[in-house]
Amino acid sequence: MKLTKFTHACVRVELDGRVLVIDPGIWSEPSALDGADAVLVTHEHSDHVDVLRLLGAGVPVFAPAGAGLDGLPYTPVSAGEEFAAAGFRVRAHGGRHALIYGGQPDCPNLGYLVDGALYHPGDSVHVPDEPVETLLVPLQGSWLKTVEAIDFVRAARPRRAYGIHDAQLNERGLSTTNAWLARATEHGYRWLAPCETA
Repeated sequence: MKLTKFTHACVRVELDGRVLVIDPGIWSEPSALDGADAVLVTHEHSDHVDVLRLLGAGVPVFAPAGAGLDGLPYTPVSAGEEFAAAGFRVRAHGGRHALIYGGQPDCPNLGYLVDGALYHPGDSVHVPDEPVETLLVPLQGSWLKTVEAIDFVRAARPRRAYGIHDAQLNERGLSTTNAWLARATEHGYRWLAPCETA
């Protein structure tokens, strides 16, 4: 399985000529969708889904049931559901966006476990109830503290972990956060630059 990270929370997964893209938001490069067979959207926020770009892409989209995607047709998915997307086996986990303040935001958010190996949590640190080989770790958000990211990696116990959700960090903040994750976890953490492949 080939993984390519794009800006912020977008990743592209390729295997045997099949292409699955997760969370192509407004900050991610349009090339993330080149040749895509299907798209998974974790939740409705624009840093995770560029509705206008997807409307023009004509690719099947899977998103949480009840997500407000402004006229974008999609297949609704619920937590616990298993389905096929671009020939990959996907299981949905979690259910709600992490809270920031006063119970907000309160929108559906699903983490996706792809082929029992790669887990993208969206805007949450929900730990799936099954093993994870490759964990995508949010590094920054108004809903997240660094200690929560570290605890997320430790609880999931992946073989390897890569940082995502990082577009609002400047160079100093990114360096500090990456150092904490690498030092405080023992799960092969590393950061991938936009368009870098693992």
